[in-house]
Amino acid sequence: MSFLDHLEELRWLLIRSTVAILIAACVAFAFSKFIFDEIIFAPKDGNFITYRFFCDLANKYDLDKSFCVTEIPFEIQSRRMDGQFSTDIWTAITAGFILAFPFILWEFWKFIRPALYDKERKYALAFLFTTSTLFFLGVLFGYYLIVPLSINFLGTYRISDVVKNDIDLDSYLSLVKTTVISCGLIFELPIVIYFLSKIGLVTAATLRGYRKFAYVIMLIVAAVVTPPDVVSQIIVTIPLAILYEISILISARMEKKELKTNELKK
Repeated sequence: MSFLDHLEELRWLLIRSTVAILIAACVAFAFSKFIFDEIIFAPKDGNFITYRFFCDLANKYDLDKSFCVTEIPFEIQSRRMDGQFSTDIWTAITAGFILAFPFILWEFWKFIRPALYDKERKYALAFLFTTSTLFFLGVLFGYYLIVPLSINFLGTYRISDVVKNDIDLDSYLSLVKTTVISCGLIFELPIVIYFLSKIGLVTAATLRGYRKFAYVIMLIVAAVVTPPDVVSQIIVTIPLAILYEISILISARMEKKELKTNELKK
């Protein structure tokens, strides 16, 4: 295919992906009340499953009791005339992107498939399943851990009793959506490392060399979004550390395969 043919194929990939997102967004819009009441605003409830888990953990091991709360003391408000309507639309689009993510991956796979060997093309379903699973695991990780930890910390943080927390709707949703989508994409790290290792931009030695810096960053993130106790910080850090170690193993395996292929060619 010529360069213009590739651009044409890419254009149709983007069009089909956009249509899939819009269709999924329409479905999400139809269930917007459930999405807002039962999903988005659920972490604001003191009875949310994450708070109960950490509270039980704190009681069992005599740790910090900051999660043993009945409510998060702040109100959510909309200060624009079109605030709730536009929020409903953009939230539906975000949900549409999450729901349509496997289809977008499939479109991406079809785009790069002509550049792959026959033995690599047979892994299409494995690629789709693994990548989608990692993304949804990241979304769940962000929703059930990072989002409630952040809401509890930021929503209860006070510089003075004079200042009351009346959180803007856009600010609250920005925290939820950004965290969930970011975690979903972060969990794609092993897939990204696979392709970067395949083209030689990343090596296992490089990842091992930066391991200590990566762990420090993970611990800093965990310290920011969790209460001041070691257990909750470890719970947040462990999945990220596992992803990083898996990425190192993937890179090392790719190097071994590449070395074996070069030896056979000789």
